[in-house]
Amino acid sequence: MTPDDMPAMTVAECSVEALVDRYQMVRRRTETLAAPLSPEDQSAQSMPDASPTKWHRGHTTWFFETFLLTPFLPGYTVYDPAFGYLFNSYYEAVGPRQPRPQRGLLTRPSAQAVGAYRAHVDAAMVRLLEGPLTPEIRERLELGLNHEEQHQELILMDILHLFAQSPLSPAYQPGAAPARPDPGPQRFHRFAGGLVEIGACEAGFAFDNERPRHKTYVAPFRLSDRLVTNGEWLAFIEAGGYGRADLWLSEGWATVNAEGWEAPGYWRRDEDGAWTTMTLRGRHPVDPNAPVVHVSYYEAAAYAAWSGRRLPTEAEWEAAATASGMTALRQLYGGAWQWTASAYGAYPGFKPGPGALGEYNGKFMVSQMTLRGGCEATPPGHTRSTYRNFFHPGSRWMFGGVRLADDDRLSEVKPGDSFLDEVVKGLSASPKTLPAKYFYDAEGSRLFEAICELPEYYLTRTETALLRQIAPEIAARIPDGAALVEFGSGASTKTRIVLDAAPQIAVYAPIDISPTALDEAATSLRKAYPNLAVAPLVDDFTKAMTLPEGAKGHTPVGFFPGSTIGNFAPDEAEALLRQARTLLGEGSLFIVGADVAKDPAVLIPAYDDAQGVTAAFNRNVLVHINRELGGTFDPAAFTHKAVWNAQESRIEMHLESTRDQIVMVGDYGFRFAAGETIHTENSYKYPAEAFEQIAKRAGWTVAQRWVSENPTFAVYALTA
Repeated sequence: MTPDDMPAMTVAECSVEALVDRYQMVRRRTETLAAPLSPEDQSAQSMPDASPTKWHRGHTTWFFETFLLTPFLPGYTVYDPAFGYLFNSYYEAVGPRQPRPQRGLLTRPSAQAVGAYRAHVDAAMVRLLEGPLTPEIRERLELGLNHEEQHQELILMDILHLFAQSPLSPAYQPGAAPARPDPGPQRFHRFAGGLVEIGACEAGFAFDNERPRHKTYVAPFRLSDRLVTNGEWLAFIEAGGYGRADLWLSEGWATVNAEGWEAPGYWRRDEDGAWTTMTLRGRHPVDPNAPVVHVSYYEAAAYAAWSGRRLPTEAEWEAAATASGMTALRQLYGGAWQWTASAYGAYPGFKPGPGALGEYNGKFMVSQMTLRGGCEATPPGHTRSTYRNFFHPGSRWMFGGVRLADDDRLSEVKPGDSFLDEVVKGLSASPKTLPAKYFYDAEGSRLFEAICELPEYYLTRTETALLRQIAPEIAARIPDGAALVEFGSGASTKTRIVLDAAPQIAVYAPIDISPTALDEAATSLRKAYPNLAVAPLVDDFTKAMTLPEGAKGHTPVGFFPGSTIGNFAPDEAEALLRQARTLLGEGSLFIVGADVAKDPAVLIPAYDDAQGVTAAFNRNVLVHINRELGGTFDPAAFTHKAVWNAQESRIEMHLESTRDQIVMVGDYGFRFAAGETIHTENSYKYPAEAFEQIAKRAGWTVAQRWVSENPTFAVYALTA
């Protein structure tokens, strides 16, 4: 079993056997980490902040001896009284200790003698754990095990720093790390903020600095989905980032100049200009796709300023890490400890515990910055969303990296542009939906025209035939100089049937959300009808408040063919008809085509044709989102589904995800499970009486109704 195969456990409710196993696994992992090191490696100290591996092994053993064996195991005698001075770290209540910067001077005890000390304490700890265990013993044991896991990470941090000082660049672990794949561009996820809860709950283990759990206000913010890479940091270097005082905090700028920093810790530029970095596997070329590590808070803040972003607060980081559905955030754990903009301080209500163990975290809550996440050296299962690491802002020997944040720039959203808002709202719903109106970009309109020619799609043929038959009657109702206001971008045969039958129409005014589709329709009709004024309006016809400029001063006649009204639920259809009445005005005429309920054997093929044109039309809404909103949909990963819902009297179109996947839309990430669908369209098939009731509630009078032979289709003349 390798060290990182060892499972994470809690001791709060463990059996005696499980407690002993857990204790021994953690202790073995420390020895496994030390095993590749020679006695000389284990004794050296490379700087005052680091400690020799031998000292870490002794200190973690002293912790169990001092806080568990001495007070709780009857008859226990300390292994060596002198070790209390040698291996005490900072516990003032326990007594004096070897100064931290001088731990490397301790050539005695030897690494082998420290191993004997560990074996002695381990045997005694097994005896303690096999006896009666009070809650206090269990709590101290849990703390001791997590404390040792912290020192396991420190062993790797400190040995890397030591090896980096050697001209031999020795490798702690043989072999180069595999090259990382390109992580792709950073995407910034929006988070609503508000009053959020952070900190650890009372249940389960957490260090005292993670409590109490409390509420704090977080303004709306955005957080990058991944860590900053070495390649991105190289761009900062090449842009002169280490030489621009305007990017740096005052203390940071002083440190850069005093230390001569020009790159992250352990980076070195070779004679040929290429950068290498020291790693636990030795010195290797910098991997541009790997997360940058060994940068200080000062550097992280400067990089954020250069990029036009900022560092997240620790409340923002935790709120994002625990937000429901935010699995699209990558590299939260294991890539690097992530600097936050938050100074390390006590949470509201924090009180250090009594005695020496109360010194564990509280007294360090000054002049340090908080980091979140976890790095490659962090033991598996050790960290969590509430975990608070902390270092001085100038420290670099830890695996510190960068995740960028930003304020939620609502000003970037175009006023009145509801496409993104509606897509996000629909994909955030359960079940997921998309507004059908976004089918009709230029390609969607082309595909729909192709659908209308399909043998299965009876609607166009039936409605067109009916319109040819009743065109004289419709024309008789249209006054001279009228403006034909079409709800949608029409250049189809149906529009031309009305224009041909009613040459008295002076203006054609289509309303549609797609500028491209409108331009194509306008160009086509201007060429076919040179005496007709064409006045298109780019707008959502369900919300349009004014007629196109060219239609003003002309009696408006509304035209809404194609059974598009069936895309709306009854209450939505009523609202649309009421909006149309307001737009067209008192005394106006509105021609509406609406399909009628019929045998599903006729309905379903009309929406799921054998050639797959309707499927392409359905998936094209994803292409539209990708193009306009920066989406990452793979249309091939969604299959088209058409379903008859008899209870609601409607055909439903869905896009079904073929696999588990995460899709980005702008700054938002959405998770899809395999088999999950997006409900893209409804096509209600109203019985004639039902539609007429909806129209009446919206303020219209049904002046005339025409119904075709089978397959049945209805056209209505409504008057205001």
